[in-house]
Amino acid sequence: MRLFTAVHKDTELQYMRDYKPHREDVQHLRVLVHGPVGAGKSSFINSVNSVLRGKITGRPLAEANASESFTKKYKTYKIQKGQPGNFYHFVFNDTMGVEMEEDGGVHPEDIILAMKGHMRDGYRFKPGSKLSEDNQFYNAEPTLNDKVQVLVCVVPADKIPLLTDGCVKKIKDIREMASELEIPQLAIITKIDLACPQIQKDLKNVYLSKKLKETMEQFSQLVGIPMSYIFPVKNYDEEINIKDDVDSLILSALRQIIDFGEEFINDMET
Repeated sequence: MRLFTAVHKDTELQYMRDYKPHREDVQHLRVLVHGPVGAGKSSFINSVNSVLRGKITGRPLAEANASESFTKKYKTYKIQKGQPGNFYHFVFNDTMGVEMEEDGGVHPEDIILAMKGHMRDGYRFKPGSKLSEDNQFYNAEPTLNDKVQVLVCVVPADKIPLLTDGCVKKIKDIREMASELEIPQLAIITKIDLACPQIQKDLKNVYLSKKLKETMEQFSQLVGIPMSYIFPVKNYDEEINIKDDVDSLILSALRQIIDFGEEFINDMET
């Protein structure tokens, strides 16, 4: 697998612009992002936004502190396409990070409720506790547009060897429930340049790095996500201009997210 050529990049960007769920009763494909604190979840959403808009953007804000989740509220992020008011037909929902401690970070049940469409925008996450049915942000009758079609686990390459048993268990619990709901899942490995000097020197070495491959294999074995469903990316963290090599990895992951989600939407019951 190689990084995209300029022509391929343009083709993928056009695919994203043209994409629309084939089912008329589904307005958009909903992607739920979760993972450890400081993994780069918000940065990934922001990076997708930057790639599709062709410029570095600052929304949503990235995690400010790797030891504490920046995301406090459940929110749907739309990406503008062309003129204001026109959006891509896929949306992202960010979540509070999964902390290493057993009772810290987002409650796994909150992720499950979000997947089922029971969580409304504006819900404030509470470490160690879940959304209750009597809460004003509990959606008792979710529609197809409220439900999640793809679950994306974001993990930092340099921290995978340090994941605690408790953190791995939370990720696996969330994964098992998604499997019961038949929601497709994939993983995004961020901060690949921090995990491998070869990649830090040149991003084009991403598919030549034995160290990165071993790191991805380790994560695959820990949580059970197949290697073919794990995608390495470099988020836009410090750059002031977009770069083709960075865009290539992000677009590759996004294409799979959309393809997985579209297949799921087509199989959804009304």
